[in-house]
Amino acid sequence: MRKSINIKRMKNSKLIIKLFNYNLSTLLLMFICININTISAQVLISGNTGTPDSTAMLEVKSTEKGFLPPRMTATQRDAIVNPTPGLIVYCTDCLDMQMFNGTAWTNMIGLPYSAPPIATITIGTQAWMAANLDVGTMITGTTTMTNNSVLEKYCYDDDPANCATYGALYQWDEMMQYVTTAGTQGVCPTGFHLPTDDEWKNLEMHLGMTQAQADATGIRGTDQGSQLAGNEPLWTNGNLDQNGAFGSSGFTALPGGFRSTSGSFYYQSIRAHYWSSSESGGDAWDRDLFFSSPKVSRYDSSKSNGFSVRCVQD
Repeated sequence: MRKSINIKRMKNSKLIIKLFNYNLSTLLLMFICININTISAQVLISGNTGTPDSTAMLEVKSTEKGFLPPRMTATQRDAIVNPTPGLIVYCTDCLDMQMFNGTAWTNMIGLPYSAPPIATITIGTQAWMAANLDVGTMITGTTTMTNNSVLEKYCYDDDPANCATYGALYQWDEMMQYVTTAGTQGVCPTGFHLPTDDEWKNLEMHLGMTQAQADATGIRGTDQGSQLAGNEPLWTNGNLDQNGAFGSSGFTALPGGFRSTSGSFYYQSIRAHYWSSSESGGDAWDRDLFFSSPKVSRYDSSKSNGFSVRCVQD
């Protein structure tokens, strides 16, 4: 009987020892993992051994290869939900490294404009950009553009796809980059500038307007609106696209609509509104095309509107 009890005691002792060893191993493993995480708080990525810079959480060291951040289009970038300030991507449309500053995506290289080679259309003695301008970081229509070192743009209905199709919309001051000199570069790329009211008149007269018609306010000319417009499927059917001169100049004005002073968007597929860089009192001159007329309108409009922009070569 005593022998049997001793055997049981021995077996229980061995079990206790095994449990003790298991728990000790578990604690030791946890201790190692904790220390590994602590040691790995600073990381060096390098082809050679070494230690990271004492001031860096992460150091990438190489004399042969570069650092490649996430690459995406502007549409994909804008689809990121609630980006954290400081988030960095490479925008393949903008050709620039960009960082989210808590409000908007900003270029890190500091270039005012980055884009693929610029197509132009020559009409008379002028060479115009062949497409509506689409540069900058999209903000919502209810947000007012400000002089904050961030090139901002509106996309109709706050949809980046509309910027890709029709180009962006800009308030006058943002387009001018907060100067008032007619013909300034503004948001245009190097080698281009914002057209003055007189440069718009020269374009219209080359297409057949008289000087008196060009100088008038309101709806003017004959078929110059139809000549300037283009891409018929984007326009609502009307007198503009049904005119035989439609699209004949190659300018291809598009019905991008506009952003109103209240922050709402109106008249896509129905109207095209283009800024000039010339002031008219406290407003600025613009050019408008309507689906219902083959003519061109000239009005002075509030600078708070968001209109399309075309640049002309220097």
